[in-house]
Amino acid sequence: MTNINNPIGVFDSGVGGLSVWQEIDRLLPYESIVYYADNANCPYGEKTQMEVIEYSCKITQLLIDKGCKIIVIACNTATSQAIDYLRKTFDIPFVGIVPAVKQAAINSKTGVIAILATAGTLKSKKFNDTRKEFSGNTEVILVEAGELVDIVENGQQGTEQSGKILSKYIDPLMKRHIDHLVLGCTHFPFLIEDIKTVTGDYVILDDPAPAIAKRTKFILENENLTASSENKKQIEFFSSGDIEPLRNLVENIAGIKSWMNFSERY
Repeated sequence: MTNINNPIGVFDSGVGGLSVWQEIDRLLPYESIVYYADNANCPYGEKTQMEVIEYSCKITQLLIDKGCKIIVIACNTATSQAIDYLRKTFDIPFVGIVPAVKQAAINSKTGVIAILATAGTLKSKKFNDTRKEFSGNTEVILVEAGELVDIVENGQQGTEQSGKILSKYIDPLMKRHIDHLVLGCTHFPFLIEDIKTVTGDYVILDDPAPAIAKRTKFILENENLTASSENKKQIEFFSSGDIEPLRNLVENIAGIKSWMNFSERY
């Protein structure tokens, strides 16, 4: 039987999944977590589906070898292109990311919303099935914005370059009177402040990370796998490439704690 104090596994193509990790850590403070950033192969949005499946299977096996009791795919592209295969291949619960289309469509006042995502997400069948199911009569504008991933990976938030690129994507959307912007990549929540300088208070930004944390909590409780309050919490961060972008972002958003460990090229 799985030990309740075994860690939660979280993976992404890079540092973006930390937006999901921090929500899980906030909601489940006693849980140990193993986070894997595949930044040697980032971004996934430019890869073929077979490549994404290959990367995801390798990482899943690494996380299982680390004793993980549940795996959170903190990557929209990996979720949309690989989660069905992973669920058929591995005997472990998976939590994936679904862009918050339903939430945005229900709450839209103008009837026009937009989704910022990578090419890999936007072209996937799973994403498009979800969009069609939940968008209703709302007009949904799809925006491929993969270069925003590089801004976050390179720590360029708050720079003039970030502002220019965001304006290029968002200014045309403002002219079409969107009132909700769905963040369809886990990297994008780290650009929220930059995005708000373009949208002002006129547009609501829909981030799926809190809902993913709640779903993870629900599954752990349902499977009786919630960690004990006496668990000796450990958080391990692994990278397939340079660990420094990961370490720097963790330090910026949460601070480095004694129970955190960083290892590169694992």
